[in-house]
Amino acid sequence: MQAAQQRQFRGTVVNAAPSASVGIVAALAVEARHLGRPVRRAGAYTVLTDGTLLAVSGIGCAAAAQSARALVQAGARALASFGLAGGLDPTLTPGAVFIPTHIALRDSRTLATTLAWRERMTGALAALHPVGCGSLLTSARPLLSIADKRAARAETGAAAVDMESFAVAEVAQAHGLPFVCARVIVDTAGDALPEALVHAADRGGRLRVMRLLGQLVRAPGDLGALLHLARCYRIAHRSLGAVARGGAWVCSSA
Repeated sequence: MQAAQQRQFRGTVVNAAPSASVGIVAALAVEARHLGRPVRRAGAYTVLTDGTLLAVSGIGCAAAAQSARALVQAGARALASFGLAGGLDPTLTPGAVFIPTHIALRDSRTLATTLAWRERMTGALAALHPVGCGSLLTSARPLLSIADKRAARAETGAAAVDMESFAVAEVAQAHGLPFVCARVIVDTAGDALPEALVHAADRGGRLRVMRLLGQLVRAPGDLGALLHLARCYRIAHRSLGAVARGGAWVCSSA
């Protein structure tokens, strides 16, 4: 978080949400750690040192919506979705920062992100890292194959894909709140996701090592793809940390 943003919340009593708190939903704890140290835990969310409310939802829209509603109930006056994504646009490489203009579903529903907040965030990040924009597809299932990704791109025009952001945007719309999304690309449009990885992860995104080893025994050919994705993952997390530190998370319209 930027120093100016920290000054804005300095002295805030953290046993109650600030009147203009931003609530951020991250699917995975490993993503959420980039946003800073929690000073208080309150059931479904934590309060960070600058007053931001943070919920780690787990994977998928139902979990993300539940977390977003908990943040609104806790006093959030703006919502954001933060984390990793897969690339659908072939020009997006691992570590690319993606700030979507809108979030889409396969059934053609779309929700726009808040223009002023998005532009301020893009401007803050552009000084540190190239930023892509466009449509983000929220998918009900992982897109595992290159063919799946190509079909999603052709059908929706989306540049990237995740599994949570539409749900957070929908909660924001229902409550009349600003919404922004910041994602970093891990796997590209040309990367297939090995079945071993999908089956070894639980709904919270935690990798179960024994499951993974069992999957690799059954499909040893997945090892090369897993090693490639591990390299992409390290690159993506470096960028995600930069987004967390440099993003304009305070929403002036909240």
